[in-house]
Amino acid sequence: MLLRKLFFFAAVFCVFVLSALSHAAELTLKQTDKGCDIYIDAQLFAGYITDYKGTPIIYPILGPTGKKMTRDFPMFERNDQTEAKDHPHHRSLWFTHGNVNGLDFWALEKQKIVHRKFVTAEIKNNIAVVITENDWLDQENKPVCSDVRKFCFGILGEMRYIDFDITVTSVQDSVVFGDTKEGTLGLRVPGTMDLTAKKRNPNANWNGHIVNAEGIKDRETWAKRSDWVDYYGTVEEETLGIAVLNHPSSFRYPTYWHVRDYGLFAANPFGVHDFERTTEKIGEHKMQKGESFTLRYRILFHKGDAESAEIAEAFQQYKTSK
Repeated sequence: MLLRKLFFFAAVFCVFVLSALSHAAELTLKQTDKGCDIYIDAQLFAGYITDYKGTPIIYPILGPTGKKMTRDFPMFERNDQTEAKDHPHHRSLWFTHGNVNGLDFWALEKQKIVHRKFVTAEIKNNIAVVITENDWLDQENKPVCSDVRKFCFGILGEMRYIDFDITVTSVQDSVVFGDTKEGTLGLRVPGTMDLTAKKRNPNANWNGHIVNAEGIKDRETWAKRSDWVDYYGTVEEETLGIAVLNHPSSFRYPTYWHVRDYGLFAANPFGVHDFERTTEKIGEHKMQKGESFTLRYRILFHKGDAESAEIAEAFQQYKTSK
């Protein structure tokens, strides 16, 4: 009788363990009055905001351990030393450019990018897929160009990811994406992760590092072309990181990286004049009405540094995806 009970409890325990091991985290998507939120097992992963003071953004973004992976300012102002309050146009995760027909959409002083509609906002194969259409408007609210953005929010092992594809199309007879370093896909990393964090609070255990696919590190990664760049460091006493991978099918692959020690993390294929320190602005891109270009990136949120997170291997997997 005792032996039978032991077998019973052992069987129940095995079923419980196997069930726990086989559980796959479930993604869900919820429409909100600001846009939509993406959840992993009912815990917030990311929020898509259709309009934050003139542009769509993704905020907040929570990494694999539930910590915020982008700066709160200017969406939320902390009352501590963790964040610098510079560059209020650095808005978590966003896409703009500093010179489109001479208009500065990066700083967004008078022009804006307006969300027109959701094409798709749903779960497919446990991936949250969000597709939007947007208009780039000048000071008179006339469209200069339009874009279609596709975001795929998902999980890769212990990492969380956002795949970001964008196709920008000329609406006017002639549209020029100018040669400037101020653009295009941008993130602002948490203040405790950037390379200057120690200057704000020398007594805090904050640090950050940058590395690219070629092994170039920290400030030397700025203006280099590379398959990927990883920015990692301290977030609430943990070492966490953000890697941005550039797909080989992306326009002007491999992109230049406008990645700064103070926390700006941007991919920009247009700023050749600044990055190569040329006398001519050879990085501009001209489009006639109806012409377009497409950029593709995978953004990984991971534990540890680039090596322990195997970012080089992750890029090999990503580059073969369609």
